Amino acid sequence: MSLKVHDLSGGDAVLARVDGVARRALHAYGLPPTATATLINVSENATFRVDDPATGDRAVLRVHRLDYHSERAIHSELDWLTALRTDAGVRTPRVRTTLRGERVVTIADPDGPEPRRCVMFEFLPGSEPAEDGLVDHFEVLGALTARMHRHARSWNAPEGFTRFRWDYGAALGAESRWGRWEGGAGVDGEARAVLARLDGELRRRLRRYGAGPDRYGLIHADLRLANLLADGSAEPAVIDFDDCGYGWRLYDLAAALSFIEHHPRVPDMIDSWLRGYRAVLDLPAADEEEIWTFILFRRLLLVAWIGTHPGAAIAGALGAGYTLGTCELAERYLRGRLPVPR
Repeated sequence: MSLKVHDLSGGDAVLARVDGVARRALHAYGLPPTATATLINVSENATFRVDDPATGDRAVLRVHRLDYHSERAIHSELDWLTALRTDAGVRTPRVRTTLRGERVVTIADPDGPEPRRCVMFEFLPGSEPAEDGLVDHFEVLGALTARMHRHARSWNAPEGFTRFRWDYGAALGAESRWGRWEGGAGVDGEARAVLARLDGELRRRLRRYGAGPDRYGLIHADLRLANLLADGSAEPAVIDFDDCGYGWRLYDLAAALSFIEHHPRVPDMIDSWLRGYRAVLDLPAADEEEIWTFILFRRLLLVAWIGTHPGAAIAGALGAGYTLGTCELAERYLRGRLPVPR
């Protein structure tokens, strides 16, 4: 099976070109030749820390992967994260503009197949919430997620607003945006059979659950701890809206549990998230019955993501072990043996 491996996983030569794009982008923002761009993360995009030694100023530069978002879609992302900050008081990074007033700048990649789009954000203080306070963090996260959902439900998006969807077809079906789970690390033999059963059950349950406006709408779609910055304030800042789009609202809970779905305290985290969420918005008890459906939906999607993103550090670290853990969770889910919220 051919894999649609994303271009930033193409090896050192690609990353060297992306580094060049980042350095050239600094000129568009009027930064001096002494300013530096240091790669800090490769995931869906390449993220750089920008430092200006002359002023001590710091920012974050995102160099986009190819063939993921149109320029209009990137502008739409920036529209929502800005509206969340100004309308709902959610702490999100401000977008910096170039000398020409551009929020999204296209920078040449002379040795690459095409130019790359870049966005610069303000640098926000803080770090990923510590694991030793996970349960408490999830109550704060639940309330924060509900505020974002409440805003999205009443927000009049600007004309031309466009973001992609995270429904079954886009995630696991015909489109399979991150690739097919069948191409994930260690997916063969018995694992393939278990995950095929899981796929079929997820498709059935999601179809039954439906995508009405009370359950489906604009979401962050990647609200995991790595995309939160805690700095001692009442609630963390939210970053990385690159995957925001239209999906099931419970998917935001599932995304919060990305890569830790097997943690022994996940049931407590779910209960904590629900308490926080319900302090802001109603969540019908009937929806709770499908929480593990969304957790397994996200987990199967991440099996596919690991297979097509070998350049991402976390993908290389998890590998086939994540697939094995997914099979174990899938068996428990299919047998109705996963704990329901209290």
